[in-house]
Amino acid sequence: MKLAHLADLHLGFRQFDRQTPKGGNQREADVALAFSRAVDDLLEQRPDLVVFAGDIFHSVRPTNPAILFLFQQLQRIRVGLPEAPVILLAGTHDTPRTVETGSILRLYEAVGAEVVIDSPRRLVFPRLDCAVLAVPHQALMGAERPALRPERGGPTLNVLLTHFQFQALGEARGTMEYGGALLGPDDLAAAQWDYVALGHFHVAHEVFPNAWYAGALEYLPPNPWGQLQDELERGRVGKGYLLVDLPGARVHFRAVAPARRHIELEPIHGAGLTAKQLDEKIAEAVRAAKPAIDGNVVRLLVWDVARATAHDLDHQAVRAYKARALHFQLDLRRPEARYHIGVGAPARRQTLPETVRDFLSRRLLDADVPREEFVQSGVAYVEQAGSGEPA
Repeated sequence: MKLAHLADLHLGFRQFDRQTPKGGNQREADVALAFSRAVDDLLEQRPDLVVFAGDIFHSVRPTNPAILFLFQQLQRIRVGLPEAPVILLAGTHDTPRTVETGSILRLYEAVGAEVVIDSPRRLVFPRLDCAVLAVPHQALMGAERPALRPERGGPTLNVLLTHFQFQALGEARGTMEYGGALLGPDDLAAAQWDYVALGHFHVAHEVFPNAWYAGALEYLPPNPWGQLQDELERGRVGKGYLLVDLPGARVHFRAVAPARRHIELEPIHGAGLTAKQLDEKIAEAVRAAKPAIDGNVVRLLVWDVARATAHDLDHQAVRAYKARALHFQLDLRRPEARYHIGVGAPARRQTLPETVRDFLSRRLLDADVPREEFVQSGVAYVEQAGSGEPA
């Protein structure tokens, strides 16, 4: 049996202020396009079973275009794969905060999808000789959690479909989605399942050989830049979904081409650089970008930039980079405050000219005032006054 495992679509997600020619949010359109391309590949791969491990929508009340778009894509799957069951599981973003609020996911029962929102459901598919225990986010948040174990005496193949946070996965880089139920290896009991399809973590990740997060289809919060680093560590760059051959849990990553790239430019260390020198390094980083920044989501991290230096940068050039990219984030980091505790003999105190130089180097100036000349003139006046010579 061939199982397709998708998760964390986050349809309806919006970001930045750029719009499509039709007036929609461009990032919302990007997220939709990624799912459409995943469906294109699904129809070519022809899985026997399709599961969605939560966070189908980005919010409990998604946009009307997102609601309609999911109808269209599920209808494509139902027509192209009429024998393949489709299971939609509610994740953290799909789950209402109050029991009085209904879930929009129930609408998709109209196209033949099996929808699991609040309580666990065991779905048996005799034709596939397979049973799926679908456990939504809400079922894991109660005081008494359901036992994540297969029933004995059932079909040959047993699959667990659920949505939760596994231990501290993603905590180091801030790529962990908050709000999920926290589970560990004993809760999961992966060895008792033929395959465990997980949702919640946005990077494709093997928890156990037969237990995987499929990851998101797009670079979404939290911390997409950390997700790029997570992918590099795992030797698998890019987003997609998983195709699993059962029995044996042979997992194949199916890459999905993004609408645009997320590009992390080579970081710059700004300590000791003037604003003009920093402008040149920023321009060089943009020129060296492969692919180019045009139409992409870009971040450039610059360390140790004093407030005054940041003020003196060529902001017109930065605005031009922002116009070229879908989003250009110039991430300027201030120098870390360093405190020294004196031990033994006192350290050398700064001279008055040194103090003045340090102060004037950090002082905010009008853009047309050349800082280097300003600082040198100020220091020269102080040194001249200290010498007793007439000005």
